[in-house]
Amino acid sequence: MHNPGRTTPERFPAQDCFADGAQYIAGRLTKGTSGRTHTVVDPATGEDVYTYELAGPDDVDAAVAAARDAFPGWSGATPGERSDALHRFAAVLADRAEEFARAESLQCGKPLKLTREFDVPGTIDNTAFFAGAARHLQGQSAGEYSGDHTSYVRREPIGVVGSIAPWNYPLQMAAWKILPAIAAGNTIVLKPAELTPLTSLLFAQAATDAGIPDGVINIVTGTGKEAGEHLVGHPDVAMTSFTGSTAVGKRVAEIAIATVKRLHLELGGKAPFVVFDDADLEAAVHGAVAGALINTGQDCTAATRAYVQRPLYEAFVEKTAELMETVRLGDPFAPGTDLGPLVSHAQRDRVAGFVERARGYARVVTGGEAPQGDLENGAYYRPTLVADAPQDSEIVQSEIFGPVLVVLPFDTDDEGIRLANDTPYGLAASAWSRDVYRANRATREIKAGCVWVNDHIPIISEMPHGGYRQSGFGKDMSAYSFEEYTQIKHVMFDNTAVARKDWHRTIFGDR
Repeated sequence: MHNPGRTTPERFPAQDCFADGAQYIAGRLTKGTSGRTHTVVDPATGEDVYTYELAGPDDVDAAVAAARDAFPGWSGATPGERSDALHRFAAVLADRAEEFARAESLQCGKPLKLTREFDVPGTIDNTAFFAGAARHLQGQSAGEYSGDHTSYVRREPIGVVGSIAPWNYPLQMAAWKILPAIAAGNTIVLKPAELTPLTSLLFAQAATDAGIPDGVINIVTGTGKEAGEHLVGHPDVAMTSFTGSTAVGKRVAEIAIATVKRLHLELGGKAPFVVFDDADLEAAVHGAVAGALINTGQDCTAATRAYVQRPLYEAFVEKTAELMETVRLGDPFAPGTDLGPLVSHAQRDRVAGFVERARGYARVVTGGEAPQGDLENGAYYRPTLVADAPQDSEIVQSEIFGPVLVVLPFDTDDEGIRLANDTPYGLAASAWSRDVYRANRATREIKAGCVWVNDHIPIISEMPHGGYRQSGFGKDMSAYSFEEYTQIKHVMFDNTAVARKDWHRTIFGDR
């Protein structure tokens, strides 16, 4: 469904950066060796952007070897040296912010105002945060045996990390995986999604320009089946970090366990948005629309299930539909655009399938269709509100990953919290109430890795992101993320500096 030819330089001025290929190994771009190609398509126009050779197992092997060779030097650098390098990296990213914003908008279909104000500044802030964190890799110490022994704990880098990132936030996901890993002294091989490799490659090049040594950050761009599974199963990869669907996460875990790798999984979500009857209705409506439509709904923490207490239910449905109808779809590079396309026509059709099937058992209040006219060549879908679906229906239980919000009523607080927990997921949620005790109960009883109160979606570098249950385990961002990429070693000293026999006699007797 896309048109031949390349996109205009105005939309992507960096398009000639990748003339040498889309694999970044040991500090240079190379072509993939799988024998197959993939074309990045602008989802807003259907135009071809960039065709590249996909990575195969040989490319993964080369990238892992480069990371393995770089590990002794990088892990042996002082915390201050790694911190300085990451501070330089943040400065390079800031200098190139517009280039990154345009590349991210082009490959994903995100409005440029979103990438300028959220994706790129968030990535720069994350880099600065881990530049500081690199100096704070702390252990603990304790005296033992009446002061005759002292123990302490070292946190050490793990080795080569193999990471797989999704297509919805390719720049930020690359940062979330690369930065804590290298700040702790690891080296990394990252596989971005085939649909959206551009900003991951630019990110690695910027790191090299900032003075981070060759081989510390490597990018292989191939399919999950060929490049991804080979990376996860590679015997020289000590840890795997994966962000994506729960189904694929289970496959990653299955492969990783064969070599007993450290595993970090950030998987699917189906975030509940619980509105109690004392909530500020206008605030909740605006929060629901923003939380549901962020990144065209392609966000694992997006508000997808709004549970509204019965007294506010009909007004919430009406006002939310009215606000959704004011959202402006359009060219991601146009200043007035609120919502861009989905990442691909295939994803648009998947989302539409959920809504069409729901018409048989629920009420589609607004949206539920692709726009015609000037936008019909793109992967656009109108903001959609679905009401009165059964709790056990597909549209309530399954991750849609599109601009679709489902609204259901509840009567008692107990019921609202029970329904919020009634999916396999537990990544994020929000509770809306003016009553601090009611809100506090919700934060305690809703089973999710993040629960916002009277807001939905904000994240900051200092706080962790990660889920419960089938949303995975492990944290991104924050000091908790930093610790994920370390292993703990216990060291014990005998402080007497003489041969001790008392302890040995306890075990072996007098010899």
